[in-house]
Amino acid sequence: MTSAAFEESWLTGPAGTKFYTRTYKADQPKALLVFVHGFAEHVARYNHAHVRYPEKDITVFTYDARGFGKTALDAANKSKDSSYGKTNWKHQFGDIEWAIEHARKEVPDVPTFLMGHSMGGGNVLGFVTRNTPPPSPDTIKLLSGVIASSPLLILTTPASPVQRWLGRKARPFLPNLLVPAPVGEENLNRNPERNKVLSDPLIKQVGTVAGLTDMFDGGKKLLDEDYVHFPQSLPLLILHGDADKITSHDASKAFVDKVNADDKKFSSYPDGYHELVNEPDGISEKFTDEVTGWILSKL
Repeated sequence: MTSAAFEESWLTGPAGTKFYTRTYKADQPKALLVFVHGFAEHVARYNHAHVRYPEKDITVFTYDARGFGKTALDAANKSKDSSYGKTNWKHQFGDIEWAIEHARKEVPDVPTFLMGHSMGGGNVLGFVTRNTPPPSPDTIKLLSGVIASSPLLILTTPASPVQRWLGRKARPFLPNLLVPAPVGEENLNRNPERNKVLSDPLIKQVGTVAGLTDMFDGGKKLLDEDYVHFPQSLPLLILHGDADKITSHDASKAFVDKVNADDKKFSSYPDGYHELVNEPDGISEKFTDEVTGWILSKL
């Protein structure tokens, strides 16, 4: 299927899972961006931003992640065993590797960048700091830069130690048990037209024990330990609003300060909420311009 702005497809990825995907094609691409969305959302929420990338000669490939969006909820197309929130870090890293490999076949011979928001931000930072596959070290070497917006390293108001302990204990026995994971839409952004998630049929305020535990424990481990594995030669950009009520702005800054990357930048947005891509007053446009400008500067 196609639209004026993007091509959409159902593609079979790791473990035979069918993924809903979108490609925003530049006529003569100079770069390729693989994008990973955040927790309990889907790629259609980024359409207003992703349509602007081809204008800068950047092709975007993105997908509704395992356990979310149409990949989890489209009854006519989804895999039989796909369900909401059913995911974990190992599967997510394998999915990212598959997405990079697929996108590079479709758009060969241009520099490839990897970007994620919130949960996806934690995913892409975790992806390039793993000691064991997935991913393959050869896949990481294909990347020309990594971008994370408001990455989930730790929450602005972290879960209690008791809650995290219970999650770890339950994970081996009830990995796919759904538990409440409310995120107040008023905390996402200050744009009333773009923070309406409670009425979105593709968004549910729940997650699985495995998905949530990996997300929280993995993010903290990234900040405390795994940052040392970030490739020194891989450019890094992290963008975060200092008024984010969901993920910690200070943790993002600390991560950038810690990593031993030759080319790294932390971009702080004064008074910015969690979803900079959806913020009003020109912030959304500034954010997209900064990301596309940073990509083009690495060519």
